[in-house]
Amino acid sequence: MAASTVSGLAGATLSRRPAFSTGFTTGARVSARNPLMTRNLERNGRITCMTFPRDWLRRDLNVIGFGLIGWIAPSSVPAINGNSLTGLFFSSIGQELSHFPSPPALDSPFWLWLVTWHLGLFLALTFGQIGFKGRTEGYFDK
Repeated sequence: MAASTVSGLAGATLSRRPAFSTGFTTGARVSARNPLMTRNLERNGRITCMTFPRDWLRRDLNVIGFGLIGWIAPSSVPAINGNSLTGLFFSSIGQELSHFPSPPALDSPFWLWLVTWHLGLFLALTFGQIGFKGRTEGYFDK
């Protein structure tokens, strides 16, 4: 392949190089692996990643069950002017469903109860996952 020149900015000449250079010296060859190649990654008919654990979430239904109960129980205590957070959230759902085709207004208390209730639920599930898995794997035994 003959070296040809390309005129650059302000008439400067540039030598034509490949768009992707794999080495510092001319003629250096690097063999690239195809990341889509599935050879040697198939186990039991399923394609798996060699560096990432398949069960990364380590899903356990005990955590979901106890976390849900562990959030519904304290959020059902009547602590907000004689009402519970769960009661306020569910009653606001009923009020918003009474005029169903139209969505809830932006200043509706439904949004406050929705965000607060779900934030508490997700925190309970997250801490439940940390505590349950930490205990089963002996993380806290020191």
